[in-house]
Amino acid sequence: MGRDRIITKDQFIDQLVAVCPSFGASWQRFKMEWIGNPVLSEDDGDGTLPHYLLLSDLANHLIGLLERGETESFPAIFGVVEDWVVHGEHYVSEAAIVGLLEDLTAPHRYTTSHPSRFIPWLGPESIKWWSEVIDFWKRLDSGNFRPLAID
Repeated sequence: MGRDRIITKDQFIDQLVAVCPSFGASWQRFKMEWIGNPVLSEDDGDGTLPHYLLLSDLANHLIGLLERGETESFPAIFGVVEDWVVHGEHYVSEAAIVGLLEDLTAPHRYTTSHPSRFIPWLGPESIKWWSEVIDFWKRLDSGNFRPLAID
């Protein structure tokens, strides 16, 4: 993909599935459940799919792969995630950070591993935001709340 092209919310999950076909069935189920669902247009909704729910499923999927030692596709997967952060429209970049990276940093989601095991596959911007997310939760837990500002 050209580095000047913006990744839109209509294409970003397909990019991921192209490098992580094992997540394809989850993406298909998600689309069947949500595309055309009238709840997306209620209360002046614009019909946008709730990608954050899917990204939580993706986090669980990636954690499962990590814990089973099935990490061969991680360089490509986290290359896509880095592209989302760097080249995604605001919705995509924010979803990558708050919807995926934040879920991956949560230790309670792991059975036999730890979030830090993902760090070797993260790109430079993803690592920056990974650290920001962890710092945000530490500040919140300590009472020094300062919102996470995603540009």
